[in-house]
Amino acid sequence: MKILITGNMGYIGPCVVEQLRAAHPDATLIGYDISYFGSCITDSNVIPERKLDIQYFGDVRNIRPEALQNVDVVVHLAAISNDPMGKQYEDVTLNVNYKASIRLAKMAKNAGAKAFVFASSCSMYGAGGNDAKTEMSEINPLTAYAVSKALTEKHLKQFAHSSFTVTCLRFATACGMSPRLRLDLVLNDFVAGAVAAGHINILSNGSPWRPIIHIKDMARAIEWAVTRDAANGGNYLAINAGSNEWNFQVCDIAHAVVSVLKGTTVSVNKDAAPDKRSYRVNFDLFKFLAPNHQPAYTLKQTIAELVSGLRNMNFKNTDFRNSKLMRLQMLNSLQQQNLINSELEWITMHEDNVGSEHILETV
Repeated sequence: MKILITGNMGYIGPCVVEQLRAAHPDATLIGYDISYFGSCITDSNVIPERKLDIQYFGDVRNIRPEALQNVDVVVHLAAISNDPMGKQYEDVTLNVNYKASIRLAKMAKNAGAKAFVFASSCSMYGAGGNDAKTEMSEINPLTAYAVSKALTEKHLKQFAHSSFTVTCLRFATACGMSPRLRLDLVLNDFVAGAVAAGHINILSNGSPWRPIIHIKDMARAIEWAVTRDAANGGNYLAINAGSNEWNFQVCDIAHAVVSVLKGTTVSVNKDAAPDKRSYRVNFDLFKFLAPNHQPAYTLKQTIAELVSGLRNMNFKNTDFRNSKLMRLQMLNSLQQQNLINSELEWITMHEDNVGSEHILETV
């Protein structure tokens, strides 16, 4: 089996590569990444890409057919990956997350691939009200990021066929330690504040609901989707990926961190405008279709792992929200260094009109 993983050099990608290599030791694993965050190694003595057979460096907006030659499955993680980035780069978010995704799926199907796994998001439920959202619930995307995921799901359906399964995994909010750590995620942010300053600063009033999921459990779900048979969910499947037990209000997430790091204080912004992004999610269908790939981490384990990882990094930055551990800050830094342009293209590649990918083969 030959598997192409786009966006493999981000926060989630290293865990996906690890999971797929363990599950399919004889598979040919290929990474494809633009490498904005390739240098952001935070929790590894060696680069995670060591477990790949081939690493392509390229822009998913310009991926060439050669990268898909003889590929059986595409795992599509590449995206402008959160709301702050989507707000600042709204058009780029649409082009990368939606238009490039549809083009990639079409290319994959034409190249003879058998399956396409898309990392979607529960964020498309937006202002979700009181009921836990099922796959049949109405979506209400409120941000450019959420809109891009909803549009992609809608238009991926046209490619689904008995010979080409499409699985859209609507993931809960990611969390957990990674070789390329992000702190612009609710649980990771709270643990970072607790470790660095002994204090958690909640920017909202703490009431919004969020489902969350460990990135290693996300990788388990992706492993399931890679080999999912069409008889198990249909040629096209959009499914909530997570656990019913991991639906929390933001304030409850903060207090869970306090229960592990005793003495941590918490402040809430009582004057914050209401955060309309509040939703609980029902994950019963995922539990039914993928009983052997259910989330295995507990919230307490995840917090303890983050604490250990940050302490091993000697993490003490109380101003971490302005650091390169925030994805938007990293992109801004690359722009300030004149390395990427306003379209988030590498300037050297753009000016030299380099359309082909750079390739690294591991041996």
